[in-house]
Amino acid sequence: MLDEPGQNARPGQMHRPVHRLLLTPIVAAAIAACQPSGEEALDVTIIGSDAPSIADPVGGPLSAPDQAMLTNVAQGLVRFDARGQIEPGLAERWNVSDDGLSYIFRLASAEWPGGRAVTARDVARILNRQLRDASRNPLKDTLGAVSEIVAMTDRVIEVRLTTPRPNLLQLLAQPEFALVREGQGTGPFQVDAKQDAPGAIAMTQRIRIVDDKDRIEHVHLRSAEAAAAIAAFRDGKAALVLGGTFADLPLVPRGERSLRSAVHFDPVAGLFGLVPARSSGPLAERDLRDLLNRTIDREALIAALDVPNLVPRTTLLQAGLDGGANPLAPAWAQLPPAERRTAASAEARAIVEGEEPLRLAIALPAGPGADILFQRLATDWRPLGIELVRAGNGVPADLKLIDQVAPSSSPAWFVRGLRCGTAALCSKDADALMDSAREAQIAIQRAAMLAEAGRLIDEEVLFLPIAAPIRWSLVGGGLPGFAENIFARHPLSGLREKPSRERQ
Repeated sequence: MLDEPGQNARPGQMHRPVHRLLLTPIVAAAIAACQPSGEEALDVTIIGSDAPSIADPVGGPLSAPDQAMLTNVAQGLVRFDARGQIEPGLAERWNVSDDGLSYIFRLASAEWPGGRAVTARDVARILNRQLRDASRNPLKDTLGAVSEIVAMTDRVIEVRLTTPRPNLLQLLAQPEFALVREGQGTGPFQVDAKQDAPGAIAMTQRIRIVDDKDRIEHVHLRSAEAAAAIAAFRDGKAALVLGGTFADLPLVPRGERSLRSAVHFDPVAGLFGLVPARSSGPLAERDLRDLLNRTIDREALIAALDVPNLVPRTTLLQAGLDGGANPLAPAWAQLPPAERRTAASAEARAIVEGEEPLRLAIALPAGPGADILFQRLATDWRPLGIELVRAGNGVPADLKLIDQVAPSSSPAWFVRGLRCGTAALCSKDADALMDSAREAQIAIQRAAMLAEAGRLIDEEVLFLPIAAPIRWSLVGGGLPGFAENIFARHPLSGLREKPSRERQ
């Protein structure tokens, strides 16, 4: 998992040394006026149907192209480097109080596009707006321990917490907490004043080099549906494709050597599994949910999707999260799939009544990977007397898929996504534990409460886990700076540079 800065942490201790390189935001007008020697533009395609934009996270969930855009042109107080480690963003350094209840950030000297100086008051106003009740920011709940965000001076901002949150920086680095003012950000890239790449957004970053000419990085960022993005990569029209999921993975012809070596999988944590889509209907019965859960052949599904190092999961929480509580797999998980199906089929006769199959509808995204998932589930559940169909076209869903990457290493995100008011079916006892955990001052107690909440959700079979989410990229040659990471966040700066440890 990620290392968090401790007390009085200095950012230089945890990101690659800058030594002679000082990264600073620029304004588009400066690019147009001054053109130091730069490199050829890097063509990057994000898989998605919407064009990249500097979206306001207050408005609701962000598309993959918008997330990529915000990551690169609207940095937060901190940001992720290529390996998913925290590095300075708009804040040049920060300190954490001994009790973990105060994070003080000192802002770097920066300007909004147009020349207006960035102030701590600007930053506090933007972040507070994202946390208001009216905000639809999908990660708003993860900052529930934040009591105040205040400007202390023009360049110093404090985030005050009611209880310690060691993963706060991981959350603030997410594009959902990008600092956007009037549709603009502070970098590290800036949108070019002159857009000379049809169908793409041209962006530029100036890298200040002491005692030498500045270096300029150019990126052309576009979006495309998965098939078109893969074709562009094969044809040499895209050097990097980001944003792949399980749904579109089978479109990559991995029989071709060039593409087989180009596919990179991020080792993400998160949720990939099924939840009841409504509180009524057949799945209101725990015994039926339990039968469905036990008979999913997770190994066969993973083999069909052909994702290296992906392992089956039978619990909501996964190993390695904050607090170190490793969930225990249920006893049935040790049995071979065929043996589980035989036992479940016998039990199903008492649950699935009538001579006609019980019809269940599942909501899944489009794509060949989703088709594989549907066929596997239909095959696994048919012996139970269940007919699985796709939801849509007037057919309401009984089940829906959750496919989300965890924004931090905290178990709280995993359980709170299944709380009452968010999930169609929930456990009030688990909710009570989540509420107590949010107020707990002692980390080990908080972790124990969240682990118990996860166990109760597993016991009630409110989530049918399958594995970790699948996130993939196509990476061309000449991009040694690309790295897989647990958040699947890929900044576009320094991709042509070798990682610092290789340079030393």
